[in-house]
Amino acid sequence: MGEAKVGDEFIKHEFDEAIAIHTKIVEAERELAESHPFPAGRESIAAQVAEDTKQLKALQKLGKAYGATGEVEDVAGAMSELMDTTLDSAGEAESEAYEAHAVLLSLKRKQQDSGAAMIKIARELGDTDLRDAAVEFERGQREGAKEIADSLAAFAVKIATTESAAA
Repeated sequence: MGEAKVGDEFIKHEFDEAIAIHTKIVEAERELAESHPFPAGRESIAAQVAEDTKQLKALQKLGKAYGATGEVEDVAGAMSELMDTTLDSAGEAESEAYEAHAVLLSLKRKQQDSGAAMIKIARELGDTDLRDAAVEFERGQREGAKEIADSLAAFAVKIATTESAAA
């Protein structure tokens, strides 16, 4: 375990983590938008790329004020590694693509939680610009996660009914 982070150091850490995870989200979305075997999943993920790229740039700009660059620490590193592992096998079978889709959803939900924390921090600091950006970020992640979750559920039904019919 590392040393406790407080104040601006903690905010920098949070931005570093958010930037690192969001970078991985954009990379994964781009890859799955091309390779996902389920058309509805591919389309819902592809629809996220432009907005998440915009949000990544906003995170980088906001984080810069705290010296954050997207340094990968424990949580972001572990989540990125899991995303990479599932992406590597996503082309092997529908169930593997399902796993990569599910990990992407987990990353989006992690960002949603980070957005909620950033909103509270910004309010406590009285930073209206940060608050407004955090509200937009959290809302975007919540809406994106819902869309990706819906397509993941539809993909699960497709896999389950195809395998059941084949048995």
